Amino acid sequence: MLSMLTGSAAAATTFYIRGGGYGHGIGMSQYGSYGYALHGKDYRWILAHYYQGTSLGMTNPGRTVRVLLADGAAAFSGASKAAGKQLLPGDTYTVRPNADGSLSILGPNGKQVAKSLPPLTVSGQGPLQLAGHGTYRGSLVFRPDGSGGVQTVEAVGLDDYVRGVIAAEMPAGWAAEALKVQAVAARTYAITTDVSGADFDVYPDTRSQMYGGVGAETPATDAAVAATRGQIVTYNGKPAVTYFFSSSGGYTENIENVWPGSTPEPWLRGVPDQYDGAGGDPYHHWGYDLSMSDAAAKLAGWVKGSLVGIQVTKHGASPRILTANVVGTKGTTSVTGTHLQQAFGLLTTYAAFTTITTLPGGGPVGAASADRPRLPSGDAGAQAVAALIPLVRSMVAGALPALHGSVFPAAGGATVAIQEQQHGSWQTVTSVQLQRDGSYQAQLPGSGTYRVVYRGIDGPAVSIS
Repeated sequence: MLSMLTGSAAAATTFYIRGGGYGHGIGMSQYGSYGYALHGKDYRWILAHYYQGTSLGMTNPGRTVRVLLADGAAAFSGASKAAGKQLLPGDTYTVRPNADGSLSILGPNGKQVAKSLPPLTVSGQGPLQLAGHGTYRGSLVFRPDGSGGVQTVEAVGLDDYVRGVIAAEMPAGWAAEALKVQAVAARTYAITTDVSGADFDVYPDTRSQMYGGVGAETPATDAAVAATRGQIVTYNGKPAVTYFFSSSGGYTENIENVWPGSTPEPWLRGVPDQYDGAGGDPYHHWGYDLSMSDAAAKLAGWVKGSLVGIQVTKHGASPRILTANVVGTKGTTSVTGTHLQQAFGLLTTYAAFTTITTLPGGGPVGAASADRPRLPSGDAGAQAVAALIPLVRSMVAGALPALHGSVFPAAGGATVAIQEQQHGSWQTVTSVQLQRDGSYQAQLPGSGTYRVVYRGIDGPAVSIS
C-alpha cells in the first residue's frame, strides 16, 4: 500500500533569487544599445530612446580633458621637451619629488636633467609612454601626490580622450551604430561630470568611465569618434549628463530611485530595453538558489523567527526593488532593495525572491505541518484549509500518493505545474492552483520523484514512495 504521509526524501525548501542586469541602471544600457543597433536603429534614435527628450548638440572636440593616470612612482618616455629642456624621446626618464616641493627629472643614468616647480609638463611629437600604465596622447602633467610620490595627469583633447574610452567600455567588434552611441555618451559624460579633483577632471576607471589611452584605440572605434566628431547629448540646449552601464535586464531606471536624494532628471527616466539580451549578454538574466538556512544567515538580524521569504512592497520604474519585507514566522522587517543587494551580493536590485517548499504526502488538515513555515493566520488561511479538506479525505480514503507544500510570495489562483522525473527528464503530469495562502496539494499518478514549477522556477525535488 502506498503511504501518502511519508516519502523517501524529507521536506525540501529552497530560496530562489531571480534577477537581471548589471550596473546602476541609469541612462544607456550598453548591451541594449548593441541590441537596438542589430535591429536597425541608428545612433541618434538609440540616444534619444535612452535619454528621453534630448537632442544632439556640438562641443569643441579639441577641448582639454585631464585624466588622473597614476599616483606614486612616475617614469616616462617618448618626450622631447620638459621644463624648458630638450629630452631624447627614446630615453626613459624618472620624476622625483623634492623636499622643497619641486620636481626633478632624472635621466637613464640617474642624474638630474631638469628641475621645476609643479606642475611639471612633458610633451613630445607623438604619444608618451607612462611606465607600468600605457601610452597616451597629449601631454603628461606631474605634481607631488602628498604621500612621497608623484601624481600623473594626462592633458588630452576631448575626442582623443574618447578614442581611448570606447573599446575600454564596449567590444570594438560590436555594430558601428552602437560604437557611435558609446562615443557620444562618453564625450558628453566627460564634459558634464566633475570628480572634484583639483588637478584633474576624470578617473581612468569606473569611478568615471574606463579609459585605456592609445592601447584601447581600434580602427572601428576611431571611426565612431570621427563619425560623431564633437557631438554631445543636450537637453533644452544644454549638455546632459549621460550615465551609462552594462546591462538593464530589460528596463532602465529613474535616477532618483537608484541614488536616493538625486534630483530627478527628465532624460534619466526608466524606459523599456527590449534587446538588452543581445550579444549573449551574460547579465540579462541571472539567478541563485539557496537553502533557507543560508538565506536566513545572509539576512542576519532582519529575520524574526524562522525565515518564510521576502515580499517586495515597492518597485521603481523597472522591477528594481525600492522596498521589501523580510517575512518571518514571528513578524516582518522592512528593508530597501539596496539592503538586499548588499546582503546577497547581487549584481543589481532588479530581483525577485521566491520560497518553494515541497513535501511528500497530503499534509495534515486543520493545523500547520511541523516542517512547513507557519504563514500569518487569517480568514484566507482558514478558507485554504477548508478548500483542501475534500481532496485530502479522498487521498486518505484511497491511500493515494500525494504532494503538498507552499510558494511564497504567491497570489491565490496562480498555477503550479507538477512534474515527474521520467527517464532522465522532467515531464508535467498535472497542475494545481495555489490557495490564497500560497499552499498547494496534488494527487499523484504513482511513486517517483516530483517537483513543482512556478512561473519558470523549478522547485526542489522530493521522492514519493
